[in-house]
Amino acid sequence: MIRPLLILRLLAMPCLWMSVVQFTFGELSFMWFKDEVQHAFITPAAITFTLSLAFLFGFKKYPLPSVNIREAMLFASLTWLIVGILGAVPIITITQVSFTDGVFESISALTTTGATMLSGLDDMPPTFLMYRQFLQWMGGLGVVIFVVAILPMLNIGGMRLLKAETPGPIKDDKLSPRISNTTHYLWMVYLVITGLCAVSYYFAGMSAFDAIGHSFTTVSTGGFSTHDASMGYFKSPLILWICNLFMVLGAVNFALHYRVYIARSMILYWKDEEARTFLKIIAFVTLILALLLFQIDTEKGLWITITQTLFHVISFITSTGYAATDFGAWPAVTSIILIFVGYIGGCAGSTAGGNKVIRNIISFKSIGLEIKRLVRPNGVFSIKFQGRTISDDVRHSVMGFMCLAAMVTVLFTVLLMMTGMSFMASLSATAACLNVLGPGFAELGNNFSPLSDTGTWLMSFAMVLGRLEYFTVLVLFFPVFWRH
Repeated sequence: MIRPLLILRLLAMPCLWMSVVQFTFGELSFMWFKDEVQHAFITPAAITFTLSLAFLFGFKKYPLPSVNIREAMLFASLTWLIVGILGAVPIITITQVSFTDGVFESISALTTTGATMLSGLDDMPPTFLMYRQFLQWMGGLGVVIFVVAILPMLNIGGMRLLKAETPGPIKDDKLSPRISNTTHYLWMVYLVITGLCAVSYYFAGMSAFDAIGHSFTTVSTGGFSTHDASMGYFKSPLILWICNLFMVLGAVNFALHYRVYIARSMILYWKDEEARTFLKIIAFVTLILALLLFQIDTEKGLWITITQTLFHVISFITSTGYAATDFGAWPAVTSIILIFVGYIGGCAGSTAGGNKVIRNIISFKSIGLEIKRLVRPNGVFSIKFQGRTISDDVRHSVMGFMCLAAMVTVLFTVLLMMTGMSFMASLSATAACLNVLGPGFAELGNNFSPLSDTGTWLMSFAMVLGRLEYFTVLVLFFPVFWRH
């Protein structure tokens, strides 16, 4: 049974947090950046803050008991929608884009997709640019996870909220018996890596503003930049290598980072099957693309070719979406390969998007299992991941997820083509939004402004769908979900 008043009271909390964020940026505009856009933040912040408190205390007689699984899924889905709309208000006010484009930009930021409708970023107010970067950082581990981390009162039902939000097929591993402590540990790791990234960027030559802003969108694997040219603006191979490191760190399971810290042993990264496979995929795809690109253009030199190829492979597989050169001008086969690695994605329990490496591992092992059973019908076989036997339930859910991802890709590609987009633009936009990746190809090579309003809303929905990994959102459209 779903309790509507409980959902409303829960939703007041992320809304309250968004009002605090916007008020903070209003103060930054007035006191620090002095770019005179404080009204675009403070006015919506005041309205949201007042309404959130009204819901929070107006329904005070409805306590916050254990949240059931249906309420957790509804709360997670509605949180991304409502916070996305609230986050769009300053964007619409400052850039004068339409409501449709503003919501797209906000959801793209919060889901860490990185697809944008905007151009001329270099001339925009610094407060707005940093707000846009911070939205991606806030959405990196998830708004819902943040709520669980700061609200111990949700500890009883917090695990259900965490499962509805966290990517990956195996979600029962906890760093602490108390789920609020688990989320605290995750955010601690997130903060430390972000700080190290900002310091590294600064000493590599970025300004303090750019270093902080890009650390937000690197570790969150979001990909927004304060410049139209993205990472290509800095013309620095060193910055690209630093970016590579922190994109990979953002795409590795954050629980694994914590375990490495506790054990003081870096070898745990290589012992982890998912992380090890993730690194091997990056190395293999980079080698193939670098050899292809070097044969086509030998003038750049092998080292520059490897640097740019590795950067873009990591950018796509981690769903960050940064660019350092016009990769749209590369041979068509490279576009297909980059889209493909975007579907592979990063590790479960990370900020990266895509189908996740663990699902790809289980899928390939499942195929091998079926081949063995075909050859030896009387044999008894099982598949293991990280030394643990994978149950049939997990295996079937993974295969179902992979099948659903393929069907949804076809559906959204066809729907976008019906709005007038070419096949390549439609496929790349669908892949970018479902995998929370960002860059498009063909007509969408510069930004997503060529999309119609219908196409823009489709892609906004696709971003939330991909961020919550399909089932959490799609289940809301089935009558069985709403039955008592």
